Amino acid sequence: MAGEPFLRPLGDSRFAPNPVARGPWSATSLHARVLAGLFAHEIESRWLQPGFRCARLTVDLYRLPSLAPGEVSSRVVRDGNRICVVETEYTSEGKSFARASGVLLRESENPPGKAWSRAVWEVPPPDAVAAREEWAGNDPIFEVRRISAGNDPTSQQRSWTRDTRTLIEGVPLTPFVRAALAADFTNPFANWSTEGLQFINADITLYLHRYPEGEWIGFEVADHQADGGISFADCALYDEAGPVGHSAVCGVANGPPRK
Repeated sequence: MAGEPFLRPLGDSRFAPNPVARGPWSATSLHARVLAGLFAHEIESRWLQPGFRCARLTVDLYRLPSLAPGEVSSRVVRDGNRICVVETEYTSEGKSFARASGVLLRESENPPGKAWSRAVWEVPPPDAVAAREEWAGNDPIFEVRRISAGNDPTSQQRSWTRDTRTLIEGVPLTPFVRAALAADFTNPFANWSTEGLQFINADITLYLHRYPEGEWIGFEVADHQADGGISFADCALYDEAGPVGHSAVCGVANGPPRK
């Protein structure tokens, strides 16, 4: 995987962000996708037991983190026969910037019976879709290939994405970490309007009924609603074999408060 990784390890659970980890809201802030990926890595590498899968990762983004070195910590709050719940936190320079909870569920056979499911999308594979020029710079942090015809934010949008670099130096991306890194794309993709991106997401919730296979993750905007400067956005997630889950965010308008 080409490109500088987002993070350099500084020992157990401590990391130094590289410049490429910079977020879109400030030249000195850490990208939310990096935090989501780091929380997923912490949960998976420390707490995931054989026969379990992380079905939900919820990230609370309550303070804009700087690019200073930081530390991730975690603890188990419930360790049961069928469920394990893990809490994690990211701190830097003595402050707490974000936290996450992971719900790990035991795998088993599906029970009998039939239930409604949304139709599987029928779209061109990633190799048949041209890369977006605005995302294909000299040092992109991820690649986007838009499936939707045109670029009209008032119509439902579909796209393929894949990460172009690892999260932590020397550590290959796992399917779960890859999905967590990608999940933050829901904010710009589903909240994008005719005036650009004007919502800052305050969280990320990733649901996975199975882990994605391969490098590419497909995004399909499933819903977007906003009122009073608060938004909700949801994307259905796919790989080339079919649905894998959903990613949802709530957002706050990047502007002055209502008078």
